[in-house]
Amino acid sequence: METVDLSEKQVLEKFRQGNPSTFEMIFRAYYQPLCRYAFSFLNDKEEAEEVVQSAFISVWEKRLSIQIETSLKAYLYRMVRNSCLNVIKHEKVKQQHAAFEMYVGETAAESVMHKVQAAELEIKIAQAMKTLPEQCRLVFQLSRFEELKYQEIADQLQISVKTVENHMGKALKLMREQLKDYLPLFLIFMNNWMP
Repeated sequence: METVDLSEKQVLEKFRQGNPSTFEMIFRAYYQPLCRYAFSFLNDKEEAEEVVQSAFISVWEKRLSIQIETSLKAYLYRMVRNSCLNVIKHEKVKQQHAAFEMYVGETAAESVMHKVQAAELEIKIAQAMKTLPEQCRLVFQLSRFEELKYQEIADQLQISVKTVENHMGKALKLMREQLKDYLPLFLIFMNNWMP
């Protein structure tokens, strides 16, 4: 028996086709409620936001293969609940920037960013990078623009891999705050940079 109404079927179809406007509409409709839901488990705002962002990235990445039998809303809430329980079980979030570690792919990023949006976002990213502390900015640039691995960055800067991870976590947190109005696009754009 079909339990998804026609309008939601249409939304899901556009989402599966990689429609960026549909992704943004879904993100903006459910992001804050899901963050509050995650917070009710974790009692930590940053961890809750990271879990929800990771869920959106995962749904976007798997949009062609996921089976939604009830509604997208119920599917997202179940994903977030399971992720929160996993965080509680392991007593920590895996890494501060886990939401950025899933590969979306060039095709998805290209379909999301029209030329005007891409240019505007690149300007905003450049402006946001200027606000980063010098070492954070350097680590971020080496990782995302020069595509160096953490060990390579550590060797080049003569610091530990753990220090590189800390700088990246801080840089990504600050970038998310600076680019909160562009968060759906920024998440996909960041994943397109992943090696």
